[in-house]
Amino acid sequence: MGMMRQYELVDRVRSYNPNTDEDLLNRAYVYAMRAHGTQKRASGDPFFAHPLEVAAILTDLKLDDATIVAAVLHDTVEDTAATLEEIESFFGAEIRRLVDGLTKIKKLDLVSKKAAQGENFRKLLLAIVDDIRVLLVKLADRLHNMRTLHFVLPEKRLRIAEETLEIYAPLAGRMGMQELREELEELAFRHIKPEAHETVTKRLEEVTEREGKVIGAIELDLREKLAASGIAADVSGRRKRPYSIWKKMERKSVSFEQLSDIFGFRVIVEEPQDCYRVLGIVHMTWPMVPGRYKDYISTPKQNDYRSIHTTVVGPGHSRVELQIRTDAMDRIAEFGIAAHAHYKDGRPGEPIQLADESRAYQWLRRTVDLLAEGDSPEEFLEHTKLELFHDQVFCFTPKGRLIALPRGATPIDFAYAVHTDVGNSAVGAKINGRIAPLLTELQNGDEVEITRAEGQAPPAAWEALVVTGKARAAIRRATRTAVRRQYAGLGRQILERAFSRVERVFSDDKLKAALKRLARNTVDDVLAAVGRGEMYSGDVLRAVYPDLEPEKRTPAESRPNGAAPGKGWFELGKGDNLKFKLPGEPGTDAIPIRGLGRDLPVRFSPDGGAVPGDRIVGIMSPGEGVTIYPIQSPALAAFDNEPDRWLDVRWDLDDKAPQRFPARIALKSLNEPGSLAQVTTTIAEHDGNIDSVHMHRPNPDFTDVTIDLSVWDLKHLSAIISELREKRQISRVDRVLG
Repeated sequence: MGMMRQYELVDRVRSYNPNTDEDLLNRAYVYAMRAHGTQKRASGDPFFAHPLEVAAILTDLKLDDATIVAAVLHDTVEDTAATLEEIESFFGAEIRRLVDGLTKIKKLDLVSKKAAQGENFRKLLLAIVDDIRVLLVKLADRLHNMRTLHFVLPEKRLRIAEETLEIYAPLAGRMGMQELREELEELAFRHIKPEAHETVTKRLEEVTEREGKVIGAIELDLREKLAASGIAADVSGRRKRPYSIWKKMERKSVSFEQLSDIFGFRVIVEEPQDCYRVLGIVHMTWPMVPGRYKDYISTPKQNDYRSIHTTVVGPGHSRVELQIRTDAMDRIAEFGIAAHAHYKDGRPGEPIQLADESRAYQWLRRTVDLLAEGDSPEEFLEHTKLELFHDQVFCFTPKGRLIALPRGATPIDFAYAVHTDVGNSAVGAKINGRIAPLLTELQNGDEVEITRAEGQAPPAAWEALVVTGKARAAIRRATRTAVRRQYAGLGRQILERAFSRVERVFSDDKLKAALKRLARNTVDDVLAAVGRGEMYSGDVLRAVYPDLEPEKRTPAESRPNGAAPGKGWFELGKGDNLKFKLPGEPGTDAIPIRGLGRDLPVRFSPDGGAVPGDRIVGIMSPGEGVTIYPIQSPALAAFDNEPDRWLDVRWDLDDKAPQRFPARIALKSLNEPGSLAQVTTTIAEHDGNIDSVHMHRPNPDFTDVTIDLSVWDLKHLSAIISELREKRQISRVDRVLG
């Protein structure tokens, strides 16, 4: 395509502004062409083609002569011998001011991500607010650069695309310029995530091919319905842009198939009240999707956007999103603030009067008033609460490094954005110097300091609480590693004890030699498998010492269930000769068990738990690690014939950090008012934590109540039970053992 000619530019402006100053436009064209001379762009086109394309984009927004001329001249001062004085003498003060604003912005490298970024925003906004038309030229300039981005060096390409997505697209959106915003996002998306862009585009085309007919049918149907009710309306269907679809897939983490509204319809009517009539007809024709109706006519968005949105289930069960608005609303929806930037009464020569009703402009003014007060760039960011980036927050490290995060991000996201290691070892945060929970939602301008502890692993629960993909992936990785480490640790303890029972010493080297026989790649793999219960200690023993005599097993029946311990030991009559140490007894080789630590591969019997003071036994379950049961638990009978699964375990309590343990009690209470309250109050007064209560009423007189609670130890549990037995309303109380 050749370069735009002088007369073409004039024709474009004249088409919407018959009073245009043709002489001014012609002079600007010639001046810029001479100034740029033989300069070339990266694409090999004459440089002068660029300002002309920018001017052409602005004629689509129907802007005034001064803006068009500023666009034609916007690169001259920066890139040629032209001076502002010269421009003023040829084109007047107003155009000089616009070009000056543009030159200033050009000097800002908005990409620098340091505290200087605050300074850059300030300059950008100050330049814009002086005259909003500066922003319009800047956005058009950026759009043309993005359209020709493939000519730029690859390493610069990504930077420019990211800056477009972070700064210019939201700015266009903030100013209500939807079309422009969408095209900027689209072009940036194509460069930042080419694979995603291609996939989404391809899927969109498939759907369009499949459902294209439905669109035509709905359009026709809508037109006929509205015409029958005497409403003059222009109906047009369109499919959503790949970027907005991809963003929705990311935001709601849904697949393409689950997306409901790939097609949207716009219904343009003459009067605001017609919008509501259309809405009525639409809702009476097709079922609406609840929760998707929004009325931005009665409450416009901050950038003046007005429209009614609703989603209905159209023919063929396809969900269809509708936007209903008047022609005037549509103009503002497309051009945003540019829709206000027209001549007053179409008289040339008068500076633009921005219509008072432009809330977008008021927003900009307010932001800039705050700029004047803020002293430092950081303060500026904090002051304005950078409303501009309603979907982003900008925070700082104590050294002033700027970290951009999505809205809703927490200090955990921040920590991972700084570095994976910082995230993995994060244990606390200070926000603006004050200690704050790690789940606080960060605000713009917050300074975040992360407290770290080495050897920490992030709790698995964090994964569901963070909003950045980076944090999520890192937490998942770290949790996997930590859990595996714990399983391997447990496996090592199990093997050391199994080996010492047959009077052999366990070592990694011996295990290494047997890896082939065990069909595992590393010592760690074996340890984790034993810890998870996927491989039994006996098999490892036999792999390391193939000629070892098999252990003699005594019949399972001889297990003295609940028999009195001799000399402090409780013999289990198992072939493995498992011993259970009584609490508080010195020296034993049983595996020490603590409470339910972080992601520990040890859990307590789901039906009744176990508490310190109980004699306990561990049962290995493949893939789940060890489950701890009290020795008198009836559930143990199920494992009688699987001696390999029994482990000797003992309590290992930390006096410095006491922990509660799970237990279950069952009671029968009289059906009279307040009896349940009596029970719960008694437990609470005795410092028991109730985890859940289940009630069943077998007859009108009694209620059976099962309570899961957590207590410090057996003594604590017994005290609670005996206290409950004292109560008149309670006929019996027993501990339940699963």
